[in-house]
Amino acid sequence: MNRDEIYRHQGMGGTSGIGQRCGLILVDFVNGFVDIDQLGGPHIEAAANATVPLLAAFRAKGLPVAHTRVVFEADGSNFNVFALRVKPLQKLTETAQGSQIVPQLQPVAGEWVVRKQTASAFFNTGLADWLHLKGVDTAIIVGCTTSGCVRASVVDSMQHNFRTVVISDCVGDRAIEPHDANLFDMQQKYADVMTRDEFLAQLK
Repeated sequence: MNRDEIYRHQGMGGTSGIGQRCGLILVDFVNGFVDIDQLGGPHIEAAANATVPLLAAFRAKGLPVAHTRVVFEADGSNFNVFALRVKPLQKLTETAQGSQIVPQLQPVAGEWVVRKQTASAFFNTGLADWLHLKGVDTAIIVGCTTSGCVRASVVDSMQHNFRTVVISDCVGDRAIEPHDANLFDMQQKYADVMTRDEFLAQLK
C-alpha cells in the first residue's frame, strides 16, 4: 500500500469541523521569522501577507484574536533548553527588532499578545483559559514555522479539546518539504487543514 492507502486503511484523516465560535491564533509572525537571514524562510512572508484578509474578517466579526511572540530576557535569565538548542532565539528579547510582530499584522486593542519561551502557543501561557473565557470552541491557527511552533500549537490545541483548523496558505516554514509533510500529518491526526478562502466561505 502507498502512503495514502495506509492512512485511509487505518481510519486516519477524519475531521473535527468548525464549532460555534472561532478564535484566531497568529503564531510568531514576527520580523525574525520573515527574514531568511535570521530565522525565516522564503514563503513565510507570503503566508503573513495572506493572513491579512483573514485577520480583517475576524476583526469585522468581533471574534477573539491572539498573537504570539517568542520573548527571552536580555540578560539570559530565562533561557531554557529550547534557547540553548536554537541559539538565535536568544536574540528575541522584548525590544529586539526580530521579535516585533510584522507591520501588516500589528495587534489592535483587545487582541492579546502572548509572550512565550517554548514552541507551543499554549504551553505555560494561559492561552487555553483565555480562549475558553471568550467562548471559543474552535482554534484557527496560522503562523510559522509549520513544522515547529505551528505544529506544537496545533497538537496542544487539540489536547485542550479545541476543534482545530490550520489555514494552509497562512502558515510557512524554512523549506517546503517540512511544510508539506507537517500539513499532511496534522490533517491526518490533529486538525482540519484548509485554505484561507475555503475557511472564510464557512465562516460566513
